[in-house]
This record gives sequence, C-alpha cells and structure tokens, in this order.
Amino acid sequence: MTSLRSAVATSLPPIRAAISRMKQDMMRRELENCHLLAGIWCHGLTVRQLQALRGALPPAAKLVVAKNTLLEKAIAGTRWEPLRPCAKGMNAWLFVHSDEIPPALKPCRDFQRDFKLALNDFTGAVFEGRLYGPDNFQALETMPTRMESYAYLLGCLQTPAVSLLSILQAPEGDADQAAEGAAATSEK
Repeated sequence: MTSLRSAVATSLPPIRAAISRMKQDMMRRELENCHLLAGIWCHGLTVRQLQALRGALPPAAKLVVAKNTLLEKAIAGTRWEPLRPCAKGMNAWLFVHSDEIPPALKPCRDFQRDFKLALNDFTGAVFEGRLYGPDNFQALETMPTRMESYAYLLGCLQTPAVSLLSILQAPEGDADQAAEGAAATSEK
C-alpha cells in the first residue's frame, strides 16, 4: 500500500503542472480576440448566481472564475498586464470579444442591482491598453456602441448635404437670403 501511495504522490506534481499549463493556455486563447478584460469581485456569490450572470451576458462575453495567479501568468508580457494590481481577492474575469462594451457590462450592473450586491463591484478593467479602476467604469458603461457612433457620423456627414440641397431647391429670392444666412453663420 505504501508503494502505491508513493507512486501516486510522485505522479501528482506533473499532472498538476499539466493542468495548470492547460488552464493558462485556455486563458491565453480567451485573451487573443478580447477587446476588454474586467475583474468582478465575486466574494460570497453562489454557483447559481454566477450561472445566472453568465446566462445574462451577450454571446460575445464570457465570465471565467479562475485563480488570480493563473490570470497573472496569462497576462504577463501582454497588453493586459496593467490589470495585474486588480488580481487580488476573489475575482471572476469578464472577457468581452466584441467592441460592444456597454451591452456586455450592463448585465453585470443589473445583476449587482437586482441582488443588492453593493460589494460585488468591478475591481478594474483594461480596454485599449488603459486600466480603468472601479471609479472610472462610468466611462466604459456610457461609451457609445458601434451603431450609435455610425449614426452620429452619418448625421455629421449628412447635415451639410441637406443644407446645400435646401439652398439649391429654394426659390430664387429665398436662396439668396438662405445663402446670406449661411455665410453669416460660417463667419461667426
């Protein structure tokens, strides 16, 4: 019996190391196409609550509960390294694989509000190489989505063309007044 125990004990470190390497590789694969990586303090959350949160996330977001040391090893030498100070305590890591950041963060805030979890807040996030602390999350949550940005850009491009068309289609007397009004506003 002793020889069996010693055989099992000697084989465990290589198995544990292989599992750790496999988890690190999984974390690195998640980081490859990631646009945002955020830490969420998950102390006291039940498995059922974490599953509910995962179910509320959009398909482009993934919530992973992993050891902080595992994440630190995975982000070492990458653009995600500024998140290292946030890897303390019990964290779940939110990987967002699209540039639609606010829709990915909204379910986390709704979950926090619905379950009255004031302490379970974001610990930090890295977006475009910049670290956002818990106090700076409002900037990430309120940034426009891609479609909102496109609509704003289209509106900016469309406004001069609409003004030009209205001047060209106006009767001759009105066109002179409209042109004078447009020239007066551009001089200011």
